[in-house]
Amino acid sequence: MLYKSMVDVIGKTPLVKLRLNIPSAASVYAKLELMNPFGMKDRVAKQTILAAKSSGELRDGIPIIESSSGTMACGVALVGRYLGHPVHIVTDPRIDSITYAKLTSLGCHIHIVTEMGQNGWQSSRLVRLQELMKEYPGAFWPRQYENPENPKAYQELAMELMHDLERIDILVGSVGSGGSLSGTARALKEVHPELRVVAVDATGSVIFGQPDRPTRLQGGIGNSLVAANVEFDVMDDVHWLNDEEAFAATLELAQNEQIFAGNSSGSVYAVARWLAGQISEECNIVAILPDRGDRYTDTVYSDLYHKQNQLSKTCMFSKEPKCVNLDAEVTTWSYAKLMGVHPHEEKTVIR
Repeated sequence: MLYKSMVDVIGKTPLVKLRLNIPSAASVYAKLELMNPFGMKDRVAKQTILAAKSSGELRDGIPIIESSSGTMACGVALVGRYLGHPVHIVTDPRIDSITYAKLTSLGCHIHIVTEMGQNGWQSSRLVRLQELMKEYPGAFWPRQYENPENPKAYQELAMELMHDLERIDILVGSVGSGGSLSGTARALKEVHPELRVVAVDATGSVIFGQPDRPTRLQGGIGNSLVAANVEFDVMDDVHWLNDEEAFAATLELAQNEQIFAGNSSGSVYAVARWLAGQISEECNIVAILPDRGDRYTDTVYSDLYHKQNQLSKTCMFSKEPKCVNLDAEVTTWSYAKLMGVHPHEEKTVIR
C-alpha cells in the first residue's frame, strides 16, 4: 500500500483474533497498535501536532518539548521532525537503549533528569520541562496528560474497530496518560452504549487510588500522577497486575500468540484471556496492545534481569483474580468495579 509520508502510515493497524490457550467461550481480538511505526502513541503525536499547526499554536520551525520515557517520545520525534521542528524530549534514567537510539537517530535533543521528584520520576521530568519552556519561549508542549487531542486521537481507532467488528461487548486497555482507553471507549459507547470497559493498571500506580510505588518495574502502564485525560466515567472495572505477573503474561503472549510485545500488552492479554472464560460465546472482546517488545529486550525478555529482580519467568497466575473494594491496597492480580466512580473522590464500590 502506497503512502505519501511516514505521518500517513500512522493508524489503520491490524485486528487479529487470538486463539487463546485456555478453555474460553468468548472471542478475543487484539488491536495491534504496536504495529504503528513506533507504537500506539504515534496517533496522539499526529493528532496533537497537526491540530496545533492547524490552529496556529505551533508555527513552522518552533521547538516541540515533551516529557516521555517511551512511545510518546518516539511519536513526537516521528511527526515533529518530519514536519521540520526541533524536538526536545525530557526523560529519566529508565529510558531503554533502543528508545534512546531511535530518538537520537531521528535528531532529537534528549534531557535526562537524575533524581526523582516528590511524585516520582514524572514530577521531576515536568520540572525540567518547565525550565526548557522558559529557555525556548514560544515552544510547543503537547501535554499528553491533559490535552484533549490525546483521547480525540483514538476516535479513529474506534472507527477502525467498528469497521472490522459488527459487535463489541468488552474493551480492555491499559492506562497511563488515559487517552487511549478513554478516547476509544467514549467513541465506541456512542454506538455501543452497553459496552463494558475494563482498565488495566500496574500495582504501585496511583491512577485508581493505589499507593504510589515509583520503583515498580513495569513501563508504558501506570503513573505516579493522575492525568486529566483519565476519564473514569467511561470505565466499568479496573484490574491491577504486579511486575512479575505482567512480565510472565508478556512472555506467554509471545509463546502462545507469537506477538512480541511490551508488558502493558501482556497485562491486557492476561485480563482479556481471563474475561473470555467468564462470558458467553456470542461476546466479542477487544484488547488494545499498545507497544511492541523491542524496548523490553533487556528487561521483560532478559533472563539476567529476571534473576537480578527475583522474578519468575513462569509465574503461575491465580485461577481467579481477587475481587476487592476500590480502597483496598493490592499487591497481586486483583480487580475492582468502578461503575463510573472516581477512585480519588469516592471509595465505596457498588458490586
